[in-house]
Order: sequence, then C-alpha cells, then structure tokens
Amino acid sequence: MDKNDFMRLALLEAEKAFLDGEVPVGAVIVRDGEVISTGRNRREKGKNALCHAEIEAIDGACRALSGWRLPRCEMYVTLEPCPMCAGAIINSRIEKVTFGAYDEKNGAAGSKINLFEVPFTFRTEYEGGVMEEACRRMLSDFFLKLREKRKEEKQ
Repeated sequence: MDKNDFMRLALLEAEKAFLDGEVPVGAVIVRDGEVISTGRNRREKGKNALCHAEIEAIDGACRALSGWRLPRCEMYVTLEPCPMCAGAIINSRIEKVTFGAYDEKNGAAGSKINLFEVPFTFRTEYEGGVMEEACRRMLSDFFLKLREKRKEEKQ
C-alpha cells in the first residue's frame, strides 16, 4: 500500500464522521505498512473538544502498542492538524504525518503556524496536499449541507 491507499482509508473514516453529522476528518496510523489504529472526528457527539480524529487514532495506537511512544509509526489524516493535534503527534513520537487538505484557519503544519518546524526534542516529518481535492471536497460538501440545514431551520 502507498500513501494514497492509506489516505483513502482516512477518507473512509472521515465519511463515517460525515454520516454521524461530524466535521468529516479521518485519520489512520500505520506501522511497518500495517494499519494499527483509526480515528474520526467525534466532537459533537462526544461533547468534548479533545475528540479529534488524530487524538482518537493516537489513543488507539498507544493501546495497540502498549505505550505512549509510537516508534516507526506514520499518520495519515484528511485535514492539516490543528495545534492540539500537532502537539499530540509530536509528543507521541509519530515519525511522519501526511495530510490531505490544508486548513487556512487552524492548520499547524504551515497554514497558520508550523509546530513541526519548532526544534522540540523529537521532530516529526510532514507532508501536505496528498489527495487534497478529495479531502477538501468532503469538507466542502459537509459545510454546504450544514448551511442548507440551518437555512431550512430558520424558515
């Protein structure tokens, strides 16, 4: 499997979030070419600001590997990580994060700030724009649907 295959798996997680009425962000963590954890956005249903796809995937990977360090792991996520998630990615020692759509409002991999370039003890590599159009389209479709729903509720 290559990075596009793993991003497609992240998109499947994002689609699950979409169907649950959540902002469609999905993540997968891969170690040695094997998916060890997945996550999707659950902030609304969980009523918790921490319920981001990346955090859920990191939690699952830590459980799968029985530790907080995630050596030889890579994350694929449909949206550029926010500062909270970028910090969690770095702190869990994920070696590389690959994301799809850039987040001009909250992105912490270069769009707004770049935590991956700060010289922390551990440095995570990053790559953006992988399957960007598909990732962006899912987000656009979600927000279009949300605006239409709100418009209908006002009438």
